[in-house]
Amino acid sequence: MTESFPVGRPSGCPFDPAREYAAYRQTDGLTKVSTPAGVDAYVASRYDEVRTLLRDNRLSSRFAPSDHVVPNADLSQEAEPGSLLQADGAEHKRLRRLLATEFAVKRMEALRPRVAAMIDERLDAMLAAGSPVDLVQEFALPIPSLVICELLGVPYADRDEFQARGAQLVRVDGWTEESQRASDELNEYIVGLVLAKQARPEDDILSRLITRGQELGTPLTVEELVSVGVTLLIAGHETTANMIALSTLALLRHPEQLADLRSDPSKVPAAVEELLRYLSVVHYGLFRYATDKVPVGLSTIDAGEYLIAALSSANRDESVFPDPDRLDLERDATAHVAFGFGPHQCVGQQLARLELQEVLTRLYARMPTLRLAVPFEQIDYRVNTLVYGVKVLPVTWDAPI
Repeated sequence: MTESFPVGRPSGCPFDPAREYAAYRQTDGLTKVSTPAGVDAYVASRYDEVRTLLRDNRLSSRFAPSDHVVPNADLSQEAEPGSLLQADGAEHKRLRRLLATEFAVKRMEALRPRVAAMIDERLDAMLAAGSPVDLVQEFALPIPSLVICELLGVPYADRDEFQARGAQLVRVDGWTEESQRASDELNEYIVGLVLAKQARPEDDILSRLITRGQELGTPLTVEELVSVGVTLLIAGHETTANMIALSTLALLRHPEQLADLRSDPSKVPAAVEELLRYLSVVHYGLFRYATDKVPVGLSTIDAGEYLIAALSSANRDESVFPDPDRLDLERDATAHVAFGFGPHQCVGQQLARLELQEVLTRLYARMPTLRLAVPFEQIDYRVNTLVYGVKVLPVTWDAPI
């Protein structure tokens, strides 16, 4: 009997992935499951399997990463032109090549003072307004939104144009008329932005993609630029915003480790890596399609079959991370796969690290008495979305004397 793919979280610790993964890791070979999309798929749950399969070019990314948890998803559709998440082979390399420079470590480090200033500005506003506040709306969401808007050349005043629509598009409980409307409206907005930058390039990612493509003799079409723009806009704030809020909650639940971190800011980079591993906010894994036979240990994925690379399970693999269900900010977690692995590894991961590092350094230094304003048990979580997080995070702090 084929098991059902685990959609949801355990009722105990909200930071843990579905408990079925631990059982999958103890079995021989891959586990076959039925998915909400209406197809069966193999689940790669062990760390080594996930890394090996995500770099195998016989496994295509032609479907959206979360299609396996979308009820009756339409798996007959072709990838959209310019889709960084769905392109394979030479097409994917072309897109990555154009984008790689934008998110290189050196360029991201040059951005650090600006990100720090944005964070301090938000903290100044929060301290001036006083507590309690919803940390999601007042801090976790604005920070990455401000950053990605500036990088892409999107007016921050237009953030409502993409935040609400982006939130609709990362839902995994089925494609609706509202989803289609959100997609159409967001695409229409980015089309206008792209056309404006083609006419008058500025100092931003979209403008540089336009000019770099022309210089390399591989110019991106408007359709491709729109696809890249939508992907970066949504991914650039959804994942990091949820990591900021969920990391804050996790650290508030581990006050001794938080106190140690506050006393020694040099530990922040390592703490970010452990939080990425421990929380694994892309909690339903990545969906792949076999274009050829792929042997995996005792299992074989035949051409035409599907795979789910369970990132959250790989990051809790006991053979790689001892006592994996424990948050340990002293752990060396740099080998985690929270950003995926292989050719499709998150292109913006250095930006996400930078934002998280500056948040952990500044938030708790400026608000040393930060704490939940409601009981922990009352926190509500975002389960039916591609990216896991909290819906609302009420916090408070003591006013300075």
